[in-house]
Amino acid sequence: SISNTSGDLLLLLKLSQQDLCSHHSTDSGDLLLLLDSSASVSHYEFSRVKEFMWDLLHPFTFGPGDVQTSIIHISTTPTMEFPFDQYLSGATLRKAIRGTRQLMGDTNTGKALSFAKEKLFSGEAGARPDVPKVLLWVTDGFSSDDISEPMQLLKDMGVTVFIVSTGRGNFLQLSAAASQPSDTHLHFVDVDDLPIITKELRDGILDALQASRLHATDVTSSSFRLLWPKLLSQDTGYYSLEYGPGAEPASRRTLQVSGAHTSLVLSDLAPQTTYEVVLIPESNVHYFPPQSTRVTTLAGKVGTSLPGDKDMVPASCLKEISPVQVLISESGPRSFHVSWAPVLDSVASYQVLYGPLPGNSVKVLEVDGRHNSTVVEQLAPNTTYLVTVTAVYRSGKERSLSAKACTQEGEQGECLECPWNVPAVSPASR
Repeated sequence: SISNTSGDLLLLLKLSQQDLCSHHSTDSGDLLLLLDSSASVSHYEFSRVKEFMWDLLHPFTFGPGDVQTSIIHISTTPTMEFPFDQYLSGATLRKAIRGTRQLMGDTNTGKALSFAKEKLFSGEAGARPDVPKVLLWVTDGFSSDDISEPMQLLKDMGVTVFIVSTGRGNFLQLSAAASQPSDTHLHFVDVDDLPIITKELRDGILDALQASRLHATDVTSSSFRLLWPKLLSQDTGYYSLEYGPGAEPASRRTLQVSGAHTSLVLSDLAPQTTYEVVLIPESNVHYFPPQSTRVTTLAGKVGTSLPGDKDMVPASCLKEISPVQVLISESGPRSFHVSWAPVLDSVASYQVLYGPLPGNSVKVLEVDGRHNSTVVEQLAPNTTYLVTVTAVYRSGKERSLSAKACTQEGEQGECLECPWNVPAVSPASR
């Protein structure tokens, strides 16, 4: 029970304000609450779970451009309490959760999961096609039917699954059902102790909403790192990445990135500038909608920065490292553009070695150490190439990083042998 002392009350208010301030209206996604409403749950347990759900949700901002939520009952027949787009404010959602009534019946969780799969991607249920999807299943650990197949289908469609078990449950079954790692997506707790996990679970849901879309980290005055969910693989396609200052559409650049990658550092950017970034998954298996974000670089002088560092780092302080990334862009039948990062004062020159795969024919381009890109020309169409960028330091040491690229077939065709599968080769040193 809540203490009546003024000190405790002030502390609770302060903690509540911190909780509210820790979430932002820019977090968006469809959050589906799968509520065990069967007869295996007592009325007391059901009421405590409803309180827990509101405590979990109240810091979020609800609306068509923010978080939307829906409840599906687990019972003999799955039932939707309300669709995603019905309650778009905290006050109305709180009232709806409090008014939710237990249905009783059997614990047919598998049926409810199949029903949930339809509603999570249904416009009729108010779901949105281009936002992260999160499923929270609160259970007493018992199910009358199989859950493995419908749960796997949900996860295959990109849904992040969190499970809270208030009963004993089957650990192996629930661990397999939850998204991985299970130690952050699966919680066992007594129904009276649900408040203990509220913040940790809320933070996990917030991370899922953010990690399930394109976003930026490690922002400096001249660079930032882009992160996105794993949508493709080397065999299923590649990403087209477009970026440029929002105020200068004509200066936008386009890069092609391997489907195996989920991260990329953009460098040599202007300080205190807002960049618009669009990631387009080019899949030969499924359609994935483009993702976009806006990132503003920090104020400061243009200089050398390392991915992951918050501030500028003097080049003299940097170790003799391999190029952090090698990017292939602007590919044609006879040429492609090669760029790399970072550029360091301690590098005397760069060597760009390239040759067709398979084969032993290798050519070398010498590039001044002050530059970080070049164009490789006089190539064969529809051919896979291994490209190695070697940083030659003033000390005489060399560090290398390789990537695969391919030229297009003819003037308008696509590379048939290598659909932009560009796995990075481990950095080498000499």
